[in-house]
Amino acid sequence: MGECVSLHFKGLGHLCGASLLSDRWLLTAAHCVQDTRRYKLSRADKWEALLGFNVQNETNEWTAKRGVKRIIPHYFYNKYNNDNDIALMELDASVNLTQHISPICLPSSTYYFPSGRDAWITGWGSTMLGGDSATLQKAKVKVINSWFCDLFLSHTVTDNMLCAGVISGGVDTCQGDSGGPLSVANPSGRFFLAGVTSWGNGCGLMYRPGVYTRVTKYRNWIKHKSGV
Repeated sequence: MGECVSLHFKGLGHLCGASLLSDRWLLTAAHCVQDTRRYKLSRADKWEALLGFNVQNETNEWTAKRGVKRIIPHYFYNKYNNDNDIALMELDASVNLTQHISPICLPSSTYYFPSGRDAWITGWGSTMLGGDSATLQKAKVKVINSWFCDLFLSHTVTDNMLCAGVISGGVDTCQGDSGGPLSVANPSGRFFLAGVTSWGNGCGLMYRPGVYTRVTKYRNWIKHKSGV
C-alpha cells in the first residue's frame, strides 16, 4: 500500500489516486489532469501529492507531501472513449523510500495478466455508502477476459484497456479512485502494476467490471518520458 498516492488539487482536496514508480515519478490517469470549465487541472503547480499514509487529514511522521513539477499526459489520450488514459507526474523533490513509501514494480511490455488472476484495487474513492472514503480501501477483484468485458460494456473496450472486477458486482473502483493502481502479485509476492484506474459503467454493478489502462502497453512510453 506504500505505492498508493493521494493527489490533492488546491481548494478541492483529494481528487485522484496515483502509483509511485520511483522517488520522483508518479503514474496516474490522463482524465484526472484535463481542464474543466472551472478548474485548470492541467496545471502542475495546483497539485499536491501525499504519500505514506492511510487516513485523509491524519498525517503522521511517515507522511511525505510534495508539489508537482510537471504533468505529462499521454499525447493520444482520447476523452471520448478514454483510450490512452495515462499520465506521468514528476514531483518537485524526491521522496525518501521507506517501508511506508515504496514504488510499485512495472511489468515488462510482454508481461501477460491472464483472466481469472487475482488483482487488488486500492484508493480513497467513494464506497457503497456514498461519499469519498477517508481511509484507504483495498479490495480483491479478478482480471476479466477482455472479449467478455467488451461484450458487457457495449464494445467500448480497446486493446489498451484491461478489465477487472467481480462479475456478480459489489466490488469495484469508483469516483475518486481514478489514477490509482490495479496490482497483481507474482509468485514471490511482489506487486506489479497491471492497470491504472480509468473508467466504469456505474460502480460495482453486476456484469459491469471496472476498466483500467493496460500498463504493459505503455512500458516504453513511461521509460521514454521518465527514465523509469
